[in-house]
Parts: sequence; C-alpha cells; structure tokens
Amino acid sequence: QVQLVESGGGLVQAGESLRLSCAASGSAFSNYIIAWFRQAPGKEREFVATINRVGDRTYYGDSVKGRFAISRDNVRNTLYLQMNSLKPEDTAVYFCAARRSVTPTITPELYDNWGQGTQVTVSS
Repeated sequence: QVQLVESGGGLVQAGESLRLSCAASGSAFSNYIIAWFRQAPGKEREFVATINRVGDRTYYGDSVKGRFAISRDNVRNTLYLQMNSLKPEDTAVYFCAARRSVTPTITPELYDNWGQGTQVTVSS
C-alpha cells in the first residue's frame, strides 16, 4: 500500500496557475501508476491525468488537455499537476490516486490508493 497526501490547492482567479503536489509514502513509488482525478459538487469523479511508472508517457482528460501537465519525481516520491489557464469549471476537489500496475488507466475504480483531496477554486 502507498499513502498519498495532496497539497497546493487554493483560490485563484480565472487565467491563473496552480501546481498541485501529491507526496507518497509507504511503498515503492516507482511501482505505481499515478493519476489525478477531480470531483465537483454534485458531479461524478472525473479523470484529469495519469502518468506511467517511469514518467515518460502521459494521458489527459479532454477538458484539461493543453492546459494541465502531470509529472512525477520518483526520487522525491512526489506527483505533480501543473494547472495553467484555469477556468471556473476547473473548480473541484482534486485527488491523487495510485495503482500497482504497468498500465495507466482513466477508470477511477481501478485505483486502490487515494489521497484525501485538495480544494481548487477558480473565480471568474
């Protein structure tokens, strides 16, 4: 099992940027596929981005493609999400998630390790 703790959320204006971090502990971080999901009030959890174990392949949800960038540091056991050109519709709780696998996936049910989430609020 791996424990995940997100940080970096906050309140920003539309067009601004934020960088989220997800610190991992408890198991070999490099053995895990890591992803970001988000959930807005009254909506289902939405896939944001995922990255393979070595960090050279990334996948994004359509709503964030071209604006967000996922990366990982397997030495610092940390996952990042750089969010640029933020929009009010990006407002949500952002979660990082991990699965011990070689295959990235956008399906939240296939991730069995989750952080507690960090709130991102974008004002117009």
